[in-house]
This record gives sequence, structure tokens and C-alpha cells, in this order.
Amino acid sequence: MPQRDDGDYEPVFKKSNWGTSRYVYNANNPVGMALIVLSVVFALVMMFLMQERKGPFEPPKETPWSPSIDDDPTYPWDEDHNATPSDGTTPSPAP
Repeated sequence: MPQRDDGDYEPVFKKSNWGTSRYVYNANNPVGMALIVLSVVFALVMMFLMQERKGPFEPPKETPWSPSIDDDPTYPWDEDHNATPSDGTTPSPAP
């Protein structure tokens, strides 16, 4: 493995200067700079998609209108007249 001079090495993450124990991207490291740029581009693309309501933010497709069941009820026994209960006293034949 190549040896690095410790004076030139910059970590990808460094502690925040705001007095917290959080880590932030280090802009002095090329990987850190790439992460900063990619994060900003990603945030801008997501904001654009939200504004235009595209991609995962697209509203669901409108379903065609269908009448209520109370307007025109259809029941399974309406199609087959043998399935309706009979009013007669004699039993109906087996299907």
C-alpha cells in the first residue's frame, strides 16, 4: 500500500465547528466535495419533482366513475333464475 503523508491527508468527514459532536462533509477532500455536490443536486431534483408532481409524487390515476350499488343493484341470482329461492311448496330439482 502506498504511504501517505499525514500532513496532506484530509478526512472525508470532519467534526462540525458549531460545537456539536456531529460530523459534516469535508470540502477539502475530493470525495467530500463530490458528496456535497451530489447532495445538493439530489435535493434540487426532489424539489423539482415535488413541484411538478412527477415520479413518486404523482397523484394516483383517476378511476372512471361507477354508479352506486343503490342506483342499479346487481346480484348473483339475477343472472341465474334457478338460484332464486322459490315461493312454491314443492322442492326445486337439484342442478
